Amino acid sequence: MGADAEKWSSLEEVAEYIGVNKDTVRNWIKKEAVPAHRIGKLWKFKLSEIDEWIKSGKSAL
Repeated sequence: MGADAEKWSSLEEVAEYIGVNKDTVRNWIKKEAVPAHRIGKLWKFKLSEIDEWIKSGKSAL
């Protein structure tokens, strides 16, 4: 793994990162609105994908 590889973030970390409740992130996942990846039973995120999602305006829908 490269030194510049982005780490995976948890649902809790993403909620804190963008300043919303964990339940809000869960609702976005159910609507398939947020870029999320299921790894086993856990949802994981790349913060760069979250940033792009916000910049694209799709988070406002």
